[in-house]
Amino acid sequence: MRRRRFIAGLGTTALWPVVANTQQLTKPTIGFLSGGTEPGNPKLIAAFHQGLGEHGYAEGRNVEIIYRWAANQYDQLPAMAADLVRRQVGLIVTTASNASALAAKSATRSIPIVFQTGGDPVELGLVASLSRPGGNITGAAFLTQELTAKRLELLHEVAPLVSAIGYLINPTNPGWDARMRAAEIASSTLKVRLIVEKLSKGSEIEAAHAKVVAQNVGAVMVDSDPLFFAQRTQLAALSIREKVPAIYHAGEIVEAGGLMSYGGNIADAYRLAGSYAGRILKGARTAELPVQQSTKIELSINLKTARALGLAIPIATCTRDRGNRMTTRDSLNA
Repeated sequence: MRRRRFIAGLGTTALWPVVANTQQLTKPTIGFLSGGTEPGNPKLIAAFHQGLGEHGYAEGRNVEIIYRWAANQYDQLPAMAADLVRRQVGLIVTTASNASALAAKSATRSIPIVFQTGGDPVELGLVASLSRPGGNITGAAFLTQELTAKRLELLHEVAPLVSAIGYLINPTNPGWDARMRAAEIASSTLKVRLIVEKLSKGSEIEAAHAKVVAQNVGAVMVDSDPLFFAQRTQLAALSIREKVPAIYHAGEIVEAGGLMSYGGNIADAYRLAGSYAGRILKGARTAELPVQQSTKIELSINLKTARALGLAIPIATCTRDRGNRMTTRDSLNA
């Protein structure tokens, strides 16, 4: 009798690790693939978690997240995407660079992918159409590429007497050529020379900025790219030091001391991507989820920087926000 009880107990003990492992595997895992730097921008990551929370998911409680950061080295993204596929994650979310989404799409045709991009998802080849993305990929897009020309116009409004404007751009991020074409058309309309300087590393920023300034530019436009977002404090300091007004794509750069920004609400796109991730974890199919478009746009101006540059801001539609910052928010119909 005792022997039978011992054998029964031994069998239960031997099976326990298997049961535990099975329970662990049932918790869904998201692969978070970013072209940016760890931890990125805390506000953006919080927005992503907010979207997940809308469908009842919280990291560490009922979902695990494996983070992969390329630190603006976009050539590392394919290997990182392949690693997430090998780990058999249930879903891949891509942010900070169109290259992240393209790397994930190339790595798998079965694992669902949710992207967050400021480019045109159809033009980039991510989806067949916005309403019917098809395949295993969908996501959220915010307005960036479409606003390139408007940024140049706003910068010219602040500095109307300039005859040349510098344009810093990262050619390793897919979609850069479309934004450059838009900037070239706008500069022709405004009758100003556009002096383009290409760079792909943070260590090249100071030299690139100095190069365009040396060509007698009266202002600088910085392209919408995670590389420049990560180096926002340095870019803002260079603008003030050289007394050259500059415009960017994100309000966070204005908070870091940049003069002005005009672009889509990136945090809202992160939230939408998180919400889609939650829906997919609950069983929604990516092919049936249309690409969401965040149509919120934001113009921000740093008044302290404007004073340091000796500029009188002619834009009267802004409201004072956060002390030295003026902001106006608007929405466009999708």
